[in-house]
Amino acid sequence: MSDRIRAHYLIETPYSLERAAEVMAGEQSCGTFTRLAGETDELREQHGARVEHIKPLESVEAPSLPTPAPPAGSGRPRYRRARVTLSWPLANLGPSLPTLVATVAGNLFELKEFSALKLLDLELPAPFAAAYPGPQFGIAGTRELTGIAERPLIGTIIKPSVGLSPSATAEVVRELVEGGIDFIKDDELQANGPHNPLKARVDAVMPVIREHAERTGRRVMYAFNITGDLDEMREHHDYVVAAGGSCVMAALNAVGLAGVTHLRRHCQVALHGHRAGWGMFSRSPHLGMSFVAYQKLWRLAGVDHIHVNGLRNKFSEEDASVIASARTCLTPMFAPPSPGCEVMPVFSSGQTADQAVDTYRALDSTDLIFCAGGGIMAHPDGIGAGVHSLRQAWEAAVAGIELDDYAREHRQLARALETFRR
Repeated sequence: MSDRIRAHYLIETPYSLERAAEVMAGEQSCGTFTRLAGETDELREQHGARVEHIKPLESVEAPSLPTPAPPAGSGRPRYRRARVTLSWPLANLGPSLPTLVATVAGNLFELKEFSALKLLDLELPAPFAAAYPGPQFGIAGTRELTGIAERPLIGTIIKPSVGLSPSATAEVVRELVEGGIDFIKDDELQANGPHNPLKARVDAVMPVIREHAERTGRRVMYAFNITGDLDEMREHHDYVVAAGGSCVMAALNAVGLAGVTHLRRHCQVALHGHRAGWGMFSRSPHLGMSFVAYQKLWRLAGVDHIHVNGLRNKFSEEDASVIASARTCLTPMFAPPSPGCEVMPVFSSGQTADQAVDTYRALDSTDLIFCAGGGIMAHPDGIGAGVHSLRQAWEAAVAGIELDDYAREHRQLARALETFRR
């Protein structure tokens, strides 16, 4: 296997594609705007980034992003698009995720030569797999912790997002576990606020989880949001573990790669990754980072689950992008014998029983967490009926039965479709 790091980009430039790619390579390795005395040919050969491949695409008349005008006298520019692959020797940075991001997604976004630039994918050499622990539980471990062997985990998010007291949160949890839920998570906005401190929430919720497990043998996984400073996250993780919890959650973009890596090395339970703020990287087709590249960073850092949005969601992401994101979570990152680092994709955002069949047909897998807030909480026959409607929808999906046909003999599903179908 190559010891070089490879990054794939979409670019747009008014300059020649070859010149633009060389500017990228120079800026992100040993080059600068002029040749320096210490920049020997040997140094450039050993440490300079290489332009591995350029695939020309279409040209456009106007720049996709604001960009300085080309030099006077160069005529009216055409903005050329291409897919470009750059590579770096591992020796430039070592297997360091923070330095990797600075290298493949650093100053190049600001270069005046580009009117669009997006990181599409990363290929990392095996030393990264050796340097980072990756997921501790992943798909198999999450199934073992919850006792759910094959089907999707049916999950939900505590709503209202903020404002509930610890005792009110525990009452919602009581209804959910009695209704048959598999997975519950805090909202990303609810971490350690004064109205619902983390420790008080754990003290209120975990007795409900434990009592239900003792009575039924089913231990519901609750992802407590411990997003915070490093010392705070460690302290709150330990508090969850001492109370018998099986999962903690962090808002990835808020705590950063170093924060997640630090937490993972200390973590004893499943680590749930919420991608809040993802739109900053993804929403523009002309700037940022694809989820294919993004999720590889967090998988190495050590998350066990990561959000991928959902079909017919309330946000701007298209269904094809959601499914592509989920598939890449289930795809190994490294060749054997290195670990594959597969993680469980989490579907959420406006999900109801109506999306189950389409999700299964598109993904062809049940290795996922299917989270519905309103799709459970707002079921006309109550929370338990909302949980059962989702389970019934997934039964139909896996059996290859049309939802409407299955709903004829399953009242909770029928009522969900009447209420939520759009």
